[in-house]
Order: sequence, then C-alpha cells, then structure tokens
Amino acid sequence: MTALFRDEARARRRPGTALLVRSLLLGWAAGARASLGPAGPTLTGGRPPLVRAAAALGVVGEIIGDKLPTAPSRLEHGGALVRATSGAIGATMLAARAQGNPVLPAIAGAAGGLAGAYGGAVWRAWAVGRLPDWQAAIAEDVVALTAVAIACSPRFGAPGVGQVQ
Repeated sequence: MTALFRDEARARRRPGTALLVRSLLLGWAAGARASLGPAGPTLTGGRPPLVRAAAALGVVGEIIGDKLPTAPSRLEHGGALVRATSGAIGATMLAARAQGNPVLPAIAGAAGGLAGAYGGAVWRAWAVGRLPDWQAAIAEDVVALTAVAIACSPRFGAPGVGQVQ
C-alpha cells in the first residue's frame, strides 16, 4: 500500500525551475494569441493527427482574425482572463507531460497570460503611427510562435513524446 503512495508522489513531483519558466513563456504566448496556450503542447506532445490539425487550424484562424480591422482589443470582454486561463491550461498540459504537479506551472502560465495580454496591448498601442497595424501584429505573431516553440520543444528542455523530465 505504501508503494502505491510513493508511486503517486513520484508521478506528481514538484515542478523544476525549467518547467516553471516554460510555463510562464507559454502563458506569455497565450497572452498574445489565446489559442497558443493549449495548442503548443497539443502540437508538440504526440496527440493524434486530427487533434493536432484542429489545434493548428485554431491558431491559424486566430492569427488571421487578429489582422482584421474589426478585431476587438485583447483586453475587452474579459479577454485578459481568457488569455490567462489559456496560459494556465497550456502550462498544466506541460506539467502533465513532465509528470509534475500542475499547480505552480498553472499559476505561472496564468501570470504569463496576463503579462502577455497587457504587454501585447502596450506593444500595439506603441506601434500605432510607427508601423502599419498588420506589421505590428505579424511581429507579435513571430515572437509568440517562437516563445511557444521554445516552451514546448524537447530541444529546449520540455519533455516530448515518450520522454520524462
């Protein structure tokens, strides 16, 4: 019976600094594009092809939709909360992949989501009059997609398919 509890404790070990940093980074990317929170771990974590395709389609749809002149501010209608939640969900997925306790990564992902939402709004406000809006949005996309690649890639310390941290 005690072996069962030891196995459970091992399966939910305390998250390391690398996982917390990756969770914060993934959350920041979710603050830029909300779909990236769950999509990053989905696309890099060995999910079935149909699930990965749906996640990729969601990201592409958001990236395109963000360029439309009718796109609302990410801070309107509870948008910052949605992005924080997305960051927390993605960070929880990263923690599950690393077999770590998800509480601290979820908090880091949510904090990153809020930072990304408000930081992205500041970036876009600063860019007004300096860059065409679509160029500012594309620059933000490139940075957010790079952040997701780093946060979710086994090459940068994130466990991948069949890999345990």
